This record gives sequence, C-alpha cells and structure tokens, in this order.
Amino acid sequence: MNEAAFLDRDGVINKKAPDDGYITRWEDFEFLPGVADAIALLNRAGFLVIVITNQRGIARGLFSLADLTRIHVNMSEKLAVSGAHLDAIYFCPHDKDPPCACRKPAPGMLLAAAAEHNIDLKNSWMIGDSDSDREAGARAGCHTITVSAQPVSANAGSELFSESLLAAVQKILSLL
Repeated sequence: MNEAAFLDRDGVINKKAPDDGYITRWEDFEFLPGVADAIALLNRAGFLVIVITNQRGIARGLFSLADLTRIHVNMSEKLAVSGAHLDAIYFCPHDKDPPCACRKPAPGMLLAAAAEHNIDLKNSWMIGDSDSDREAGARAGCHTITVSAQPVSANAGSELFSESLLAAVQKILSLL
C-alpha cells in the first residue's frame, strides 16, 4: 500500500485570496515560499502527493469548472518545472448546504483517493490550515498537521503544527 501526503490548496500551497475570497483565475494564484521544495521532498521520500481542496466558488457561480481546471493545470506544470510532482487533485465543487460526502470536514475526497490509489490512510498525512482540513484527515484515519504562520493552540486537535508546508514536510520526514 502507498503512503500519501494530502495537501489542502489555499493557505498551504498558495496564498489565500484576500477577505475570505476565492482564487478564480490563474493570474491570482501565488505559490507560498518553499512549496515546490516541500512537494519534491515528499516525492523523493516515496509519498503520493494529492491535493484535497474545497472549491465552493463553483457552486456560487464565481468561477467555472474550466477556470478551476486551468488553475490546476498551471499549478501542476509550474511545480513540475521545479521538480515537484502532484499525483492527483481532488476537489469538492459543492456549497455547504446541503451537506455532501466530499466537502471537508467530511473525509470523502480522502477516502476516494485512498481507494483509487491504494493508500494506507493510517500511515498518511493530511496537511492543512483549517479545522475542516484537520477533521477530514482525522475522520479518514490519517495523521494531521496544521500549517499556520500564526501560533496555533495545542488544543486545536492536530498532532503537529508548523509555520509552512516545507517545515511541515521536514517534521514528517524526521519521524520516518
């Protein structure tokens, strides 16, 4: 079975849009520092690297599936140029209501990825920046690590905390 690192997108791979907005086009996508290096480290360590992202802006009509696909193709291509490879991208296009099985904090995207890629969830990691990321990972049976530039309470529920994706990956690899 494979081990995976599941990565949230906005706030982990790229800067979040201002004012809780949405990244609606590639021109607004900005990688966070060290992301390509972090993903390349995971690749070399044998982890599958899978993006797990809620994208309810589609349900709200703020951008289309084609817009999201363009963002993800460009993101993957830019990472590849830097020697980093994404194995898959899963997204939930639904709004919060009615609830669905794929929108984090539900574990649906992680469970689908595990089934499709023969992933051992108990030896995999969910790396995110929100409670819904942590909860989805925990509900799927993964280890969790919260990425936040701000101090995070030790009671927030994640096993580990880190200030960036690169630092999170270094912590994970130090445990192997």
